Amino acid sequence: MEELGYGLDSEWDNGGSWQGAGEYIVLEAGTDVSGPHDRRRAGLNHLAFDAGPASDVDAITQAALRQGWVLMFADKHPNAGGSGHHAAYLENADGFEVELVARAD
Repeated sequence: MEELGYGLDSEWDNGGSWQGAGEYIVLEAGTDVSGPHDRRRAGLNHLAFDAGPASDVDAITQAALRQGWVLMFADKHPNAGGSGHHAAYLENADGFEVELVARAD
């Protein structure tokens, strides 16, 4: 989140919040949650972020991979979203997906 311009605001045992430029994101697992997250079921599929130019997308992707994220659709990377759409689709160990999208030049 920090690489995308969000600053860590709060952390607690089951989550945290990050402040952006007017918005904030909270990720947590509460005691009333049962079962693992599955992006293919109802609810959140993934979050997409404007990650700057393609070189920034690539750098953030490499940093995420070093921290345990997995590159999805690796055989189509970085154009898994279609030709002309430079992005990385990453999944963490809990099954949450983020899309890092490069700005069009």
